[in-house]
This record gives sequence, structure tokens and C-alpha cells, in this order.
Amino acid sequence: MSKREDKFTVVELFAGAGGLALGLEKAGLKNVFLNEIDKNCVATLRKNRPNWDITHKDIKDVDFKEIQADVLTGGFPCQSFSHAGKRLGFEDTRGTLFFEFARAVKEIQPKIFIAENVAGLVSHDKGRTLQTMLRILREDLDSYDVQYKILNAVNFSVPQKRQRILIVGTKKGINFQFPKDHDKIINLREALQGVPKSEGMQYSLKRKKVLDLVPPGGSWVNLPKGIQKEFMGKSFFSGGGKRGMARRISWNEPCLTLTTSPSQKQTERCHPEETRPFTIREYARIQTFPDDWEFTGSVSSQYKQIGNAVPVKLAEEIGKQIIKALSNTNEDIIEEPIQTNLQAFSYPLQESSLIFP
Repeated sequence: MSKREDKFTVVELFAGAGGLALGLEKAGLKNVFLNEIDKNCVATLRKNRPNWDITHKDIKDVDFKEIQADVLTGGFPCQSFSHAGKRLGFEDTRGTLFFEFARAVKEIQPKIFIAENVAGLVSHDKGRTLQTMLRILREDLDSYDVQYKILNAVNFSVPQKRQRILIVGTKKGINFQFPKDHDKIINLREALQGVPKSEGMQYSLKRKKVLDLVPPGGSWVNLPKGIQKEFMGKSFFSGGGKRGMARRISWNEPCLTLTTSPSQKQTERCHPEETRPFTIREYARIQTFPDDWEFTGSVSSQYKQIGNAVPVKLAEEIGKQIIKALSNTNEDIIEEPIQTNLQAFSYPLQESSLIFP
């Protein structure tokens, strides 16, 4: 164990199956309090880390006033606000999960907070949702500098194209830098080498016959025209690329964004060789969970837990930057400009990026 492991402490909200918390632990941070409402996620966390302080509560019922930590993290689900022609403040967002995250920041007063969400947050409600969040975090809470950036997990040794926004707040004088992209992209062949056998979903016979016709790296465009129309239904006549439909991943590429189910018609993720969805352990490998991290609950619940998680290796890179910031070891790094003008912001989104829990 690293001697620095106990140096900086973390509270995590909306902890899920532990992808973010595990990555931060691997970086050298100590998780001192986690909250999660889903019973299967809580069981997963307790099974793998019985020493963590894990609370199974609705976050609205958690009192943070007696909790102390250097870092607060959480991937709260995105919700719209009712603007009604007024300038929203902290109290006006009451009833949303963002309010609960901001309340935790206000009560814990961490040195750094990190909020994670889907990249589509930048355009949610025409950008007003993010604008409101940033204004509250900057102005209504105490003394935080706030920046945000979209990171793609594929650039951090995760074999998956998965874009997420990180909103980072720091107390005055703390200089947090977003992690720099890695040089190497990990493909599916490297990621799934030696993966343990496990349970998984199966296709219906009808669906399997269709996907049998799709080559690795292909999609609905590789199907005969008649089968395209029958398989896609109304989607055949709609606009957009629709390349997630009947999509078989190639060994030589990273996976597309994993969703909460390995077999959804609009976001298919078929195995490169076998005509089937990825198994539980394959899903976990693509999210960079270690093979000994066990998931509890039904097969569908396990897929959901993994699909919703922050990739462990991305979280580890974020954790390393947190430690640098809190240790004042990155003072000489030239800070990259962080985009804050929503009108100018443009970023290509995965098809699952606009799904808000």
C-alpha cells in the first residue's frame, strides 16, 4: 500500500457500482463515506469493499454537516430546472439531485469537488441547465473556482469511446489540471484477452439471424435492403446515421459507449465473432473493472450497474490529478484554457450521450 493512501479523503455520492471510487482508491485516495440508493449497487459495494463506510439512503435524508473530507465526488442524474423568467439560485433548485450535490458541497466544504455527467449536459435544455449549475457552484457556494471539460475515456486506456463532462470546483489557491490524453488507444482484442467466462444475455433466434449477416465493424448498412427495412421499421426512414443499429464491434477498434443493456435496438453492441451481446465480465473489462470486482443482483441489474459506471482507469487518472492538486505538485504545469462559453461549445456526442437518467 502507498503511504499516501491515507493522506487525502473522499466522500462519494451516487456511488453506483464503485467505478469512480475504485479508480480514486487505485490512485491513492481514501474513500471515507459513500452514499447510494440502489440496493443492488450497495450490495456490490459492500461485497467488494466491506471496509468502506457505505450508506444506503435517499440522498435527501443524508446530513453532511458532521462529515469531513478533502474531496467530494458524484455523478448526479441530470434534471431540468423550471426557469420561469427568473435567475435561479441554490434554493430554487431544491427538489433536484443537483441541489443535493450542491448542498453536500456547502455542508462538507471540500477542498475539491468533482461532478460527473454525460456529455449531453452541455446542450441539455439549450445549455440553460449547465449555465445554472455553473452559476450556483461559482457564486452561491463559498469560494470555489469552477471549470469543466469533456473527456473521452478512450484517451485514458479505456477500450471504449465514452464521453463524459467533469465539473471541477477548487478552493482558492488549489490548481487542478485535467489529465492529459494517453498516446495509445486500447482496442477490444487487447481488452478482452483472457476474460473470464460469465453469464450474459442472448439474442432471440430472429435477431440472431439478422446479426449473423453483419461483419465485424459493420451495422445495418451491411444488411440486404429488404432486411434493413424489416429490422429497422420506422427508423429506416428517419434521418441521422443510425450506425448503432445492428452494430457489431470489431476486434481492432475500441467499443462504442456501453449502455445499461448490451442489446438495445438503437445502440447494439454485438460481439466481434460470436453473434451475441457482450457478457457481464466482458462488459466489466470494457469499463476497466478488475476481474475480481464482483457484481450482485440479477443479470440485467449487473449490466445496468456496469453500464452506468465511471470507467475505473479514467477515474484513476482523475484521482492522480486530485492528488497533484492537493499536494501542490503541479504548480509549474501550464494550465490549458477550459471552455466556458456555452454558445461556442461544440463536441460530437455518442448516441447514448443524450440519455439522462
